[in-house]
Amino acid sequence: MNLRQYEYALAVAEEGSMTAAAERLGVTQPSLSQQIGTLEKHLGVQLFTRTPSGVTVTVAGRAFLAEAEIATTASRRAITAARAADGELAGELIMAVHMGLGARQLPQVLGQLRNHHPKLQVTLYEEPDPTDMERLVRQGTLDMILVHRIPAGCAFDTHPLGEEAYVAVLPKGHPLLSDGAALRLEDLASEGWIRFRRASLLDDYLARLLANAGLSPHTVARASQISTAVRLVAQGLGVTVVPASAIPEGFEELACPLLPSLTEPVLVGVRRNPGSAETAMLDHLNQQNWCGTSLLCQPPTA
Repeated sequence: MNLRQYEYALAVAEEGSMTAAAERLGVTQPSLSQQIGTLEKHLGVQLFTRTPSGVTVTVAGRAFLAEAEIATTASRRAITAARAADGELAGELIMAVHMGLGARQLPQVLGQLRNHHPKLQVTLYEEPDPTDMERLVRQGTLDMILVHRIPAGCAFDTHPLGEEAYVAVLPKGHPLLSDGAALRLEDLASEGWIRFRRASLLDDYLARLLANAGLSPHTVARASQISTAVRLVAQGLGVTVVPASAIPEGFEELACPLLPSLTEPVLVGVRRNPGSAETAMLDHLNQQNWCGTSLLCQPPTA
């Protein structure tokens, strides 16, 4: 067995298809199938069940892949550490980000990081639900997380970046937008609401806000992306509340501040004994404006 076979098996599981995995890995499908067969023979178990539409992971396969992911992550970190010691940032940095966080800041950070360290690859797990986030942390897959709250069981070092402001989003021409005054949640009690997928952290947050205010407004639609929810509001389907910095460009005029103001801390968690890649990412994150958004804050002066 070798790490390359582990990577092949992980790719097959993620793609759900030998053909798709082979294309992604840049190898032929027969070669990939042979490597997976050799791995299964060595292990003495079947990792995948072949179906007409692709492959599914067996119970034994899930157990193996959980450990294989840890092994490949450790290998990646070892390579990154060795190259960093030689003055070159290379390899892969893996980060998970909660829904809506860093929608404006992260693209700038990644662009700056790319300019300074072109050989460093950054992989983002966007919007994992709490269960997925805890799984990724438990497996040791992640190098960094950008969150409102550090997940249970996560031993990462915590670095506060600032606070994220929440705003109401209303359709263009809505009477409550006319004077630009801050709104209370009670002002939106009779409106139809655009909510988010159940069990997501953002929808849990909205549910708590509404419950604490004693409100149970009608949900007219659910979205899995904040940008989609804002666009639904723009078409007059209802109203919503979202992190201000996650509002897509061009829709800022639909946002209205809330009274009392609603904010959540923005935290970056970094694994213990970080390497140069994590340190470089943290430096760039700290240079961003995290007080909310250009809607509510002025950008930092040079």
